[in-house]
Formats: sequence, C-alpha cells, structure tokens
Amino acid sequence: MRFDSLELIAPILRAVQDEGYTEPTPVQSAAIPIVLEGSDLIATAKTGTGKTAAFAIPMLQLLQESGAPGDALRGLILTPTRELALQIHENLRAYGRHLKLPHAVVVGGVSAGPQIQAMRRRPDILVATPGRLLDLMGQGKIRLRDIEIAVLDEADRMLDMGFIRDVRKIVDALPRQRQTLLFSATISSEITKLTGEMLRKPARVEVTPPATVADNITQKVLFVDQGDKRDLLARLLKDDDSIDSALVFTRTRHRANRVARQLSQAGIKADAIHSDKSQGARQKALEAFDRGRVRVLVATDIVARGIDVDGITHVINFEIPNEAESYVHRIGRTARAGAAGIALSFCNADEIPYLADIEKLTGIRLQEVDEHPHRNQGIAAMRDRGGPAKKKAPSGGGGSGSSQRGPRRASGAAQSQGEGGKHRSPRNKRRGDGGSGKPNRQPGNRDQRGNEAAVAPAAAHFGRRPRAA
Repeated sequence: MRFDSLELIAPILRAVQDEGYTEPTPVQSAAIPIVLEGSDLIATAKTGTGKTAAFAIPMLQLLQESGAPGDALRGLILTPTRELALQIHENLRAYGRHLKLPHAVVVGGVSAGPQIQAMRRRPDILVATPGRLLDLMGQGKIRLRDIEIAVLDEADRMLDMGFIRDVRKIVDALPRQRQTLLFSATISSEITKLTGEMLRKPARVEVTPPATVADNITQKVLFVDQGDKRDLLARLLKDDDSIDSALVFTRTRHRANRVARQLSQAGIKADAIHSDKSQGARQKALEAFDRGRVRVLVATDIVARGIDVDGITHVINFEIPNEAESYVHRIGRTARAGAAGIALSFCNADEIPYLADIEKLTGIRLQEVDEHPHRNQGIAAMRDRGGPAKKKAPSGGGGSGSSQRGPRRASGAAQSQGEGGKHRSPRNKRRGDGGSGKPNRQPGNRDQRGNEAAVAPAAAHFGRRPRAA
C-alpha cells in the first residue's frame, strides 16, 4: 500500500511526499482509514511503528474539512511528557505545512506566559501534558467545549505516571459528541477500564502483540559485578567502532549523571537526560545526540519515550529495569526503519530475577557474551538456578526517583516511555555516513543506513550490528 491510496487530501499527501515517505507503516495503513471514517479507535502497536502519523495525519485532514481554521480549539492531543509533546508538535508542523491549521503546545516545566499567548492566537490543535493543561483550564485560559477529536497518546504511560485523575478531569471537560483515539504500547486492565469510560464502540487495531521485540534487534546479556559496569561500558565503547550512537539506560537520575560524567572523563562524548534537567537542557542534549555531536546519551525510563531518534545502533542497559515491559520499550529505541540494532544488558547478581522476568515476557533467552574481561562466572551460574535465594532491590535504587519496586510478573502496563513525534535531523549527516540511494521511508522511521564498516574482531563478541542495506 502507498500513501496515495489512503484518500488523503492533496496538501497532506504533498507534505508526506515532501518528507520522503512513500509507504505507510502497518499501524498507519490500518488506523488512518478508520479515523477518517469518524470512528473511535484503540490502537496497540509497539514502539517505532509510526503511531504519531497514524493519528496526526487523519486529525489534520478531518479538521481541515470540518470548518474554518482558527475559529476554535477543535483538536486535542494529550501526552505524558514534555519531550513527546514537543515532538508531536513538530510532526504536526511537518504534515500540516501546506494547511492553515495553527497548533500550539502546552507543557509544564517552562513559563506559562508564552503558552497563554499562543492560545490567544486561537489554534485549531493543542498538544498538551495533563498537569499544565489543567492549570490553564483552571485559569480560564483554555476551554475544551469545541473539541471534535481527542487523542490520548501513550495512555499506558500516563497511567504509570499517575495521571489517571487528571486525564479523567480533562475528558469530563470535553463535549460528549466527539471522536476519541487512544494509542498505547500495551493494553492493561486499567487501560481497558479507561476505554470503556471514554470511547464509544471503538474500532481496534493491534499491529503486533504487546511486549514483543522486533526481529531485527540482537539481544545479549553480559554478567558483571555492579562495581565493574562502568569500566565495562567504557571499554566496550572504546573498542567497538560499530557503536555509532548508543542510548544507555540507568534506573536513577543520579546514576545517569554519574555515568555520563565518567564517560566524558574517559574521552567519550556523552550527555545525560532525565526529569531533573530543565526543558532547555533536555532539548539541547537531544539535539546534540540527534546530530551526532554526542555519541552516547544516558537516560532514565521516565523520559525515554521522548527520545525518538533514527540511527541509534545500540541500546545498553547499564542497569536492568525491574519492570520487564520497560526493557521492551527501552530496546525499541534501536532498529528503526528496517535497520538492525543491538541491545546489550549488564546484569549483576541482584538483577538475575529481572532478567528472568524479561525472558519470560519476551519468550527469548538472551545470548550471553562470555568473552569480556569483567565476566563473573558466579553470576552467570545464578541464571539457571533462578538467582539469589532472596530477591532484593538491585543497587542503584528505584526508577527515575520513584520508590523501588521488587521484581514481579509482567503486567500489561508499561513502565517506560514509547515513541512519539520526532525531534531530529537527518542521521545521514552524521560522521560522513550516508549510503547511496534513497530507501523507501515511513513516518516514524525516517532513515535507513547503508555502508558496511570494518570492525575490530574483538567487537564481534558484543554483537556487532550489521548495517542495513
């Protein structure tokens, strides 16, 4: 299927073509016709599938066709994080560049003044995080009485972050006659209850089962003492020149800062991104990573869904998450646009139970990298014994500043961030690599990379990433 078969209006089709996209992703080809028909929708798709375009494109078309632009706020996109909201805003700008549908973004963590000014310009579409939206609604600066289409993006994450009451308050302020779209990486019992309250006879799209991992991601585990993880990471990054761009995950903000600082001291260009950093600092770090000025970005789960950058060759779990679903969302940051990716997990003794939960959820036994200088045979042996006799919280504390949770069986609700709109520049400008020819490209998956690079033989033990043709 091609985009020109989706009955898109000419200005949107032209914008899509301007972006270089020809074929919609599966979630786009399934969801766009349903939304254009006016139906409510529940869409389940794993990260990296182009969910943003699946709701942004038909929303733009329906609002363009339904009335005069600038008359009232008619479209609302609710999202859990500032980064994701800003990236969706950029997608709306790209897909709507040939339309006259103004849009605005309202998020916390920055001054409300410019956002209030933007609302006075009467945008047609608003992208917002729940807290700031409720604040401005309480001040009488925003009214939702004319909303025609409402989107709840990353609904599972909004529940995980404790926004359920805010979401219900916002939905209560919407008109009853509206179209509602819910996009989520996973569908838990809580999400099912929410959809029953907010949607009317919704169509359902499930591109892949929740908590699945893309086939083009090679997953490996390295058993190592917690105290040796720092040296192992630095050695890996120095020895393996196939790691063009690495996203490293920790469970806490403090650890993210420390790891980024230690990598920088070792001569590796690195930065950290987490919820304690200002909006400006986060955007600066994302842009530097996106443009290749920073090779390694160290992140916590709380901001991970705001990171949607093509060309990430490796995801490295410096600390294994204590929620199996978080692992799936973390490694979904690599292997975009058909490229191959590598996911490496550093596992200490206390993290063995979390590794077991991950392998049970995904149905995949992670291959061990047993040829590295910090391998701990005792920890490796624990894997088949089921881990330590008593499961305890791994060193490093709870996720992103929240209270530590012990290992549990996988549930439907995800703990990490998912994909959204884009905040990026073309990856083929990085370090002079840009293959010849233009591959077919899809919204949500902007770049495919060419060029086979020679790598030191030792790097193969860490799972060299084969380049996409």
